[in-house]
Amino acid sequence: MSEKSAGAILASTIEKIRDLVDTSTIIGEPIYAEGNVTIIPISKVTYGFASGGADFPSKNSQELFGGGGGAGVTITPVAFLVISDGEVTLKHITAYDNAAERVVNLVPEMFDKVTSLVNKSKKEAAKKELDAQ
Repeated sequence: MSEKSAGAILASTIEKIRDLVDTSTIIGEPIYAEGNVTIIPISKVTYGFASGGADFPSKNSQELFGGGGGAGVTITPVAFLVISDGEVTLKHITAYDNAAERVVNLVPEMFDKVTSLVNKSKKEAAKKELDAQ
């Protein structure tokens, strides 16, 4: 009986999360603006859940079970897709929650800068070598 009760709690918790979070939560409904412009909001969804239960000892043969479950959901807008005149652009919202997100988002930019510096120094070295000959 306790397995079915714990399973029922977990199933109920997961079902409630499914009700809250679907694809239209992440990729929002299109917004149509003047000038044949379409804006589609994009969100980051973070969720967590927990559930548990326990059997309690009983003096009679009846099985006693107690349990509970809970969930939390955070929805954060992160960008907008803008479709205008056949062109699609992605407009990021630059609100960072923590330092780790800032670092992760800076990696591509830093990689590009380092690559351009390395290429520049290689070109300068090759030019000096040619000038020396």
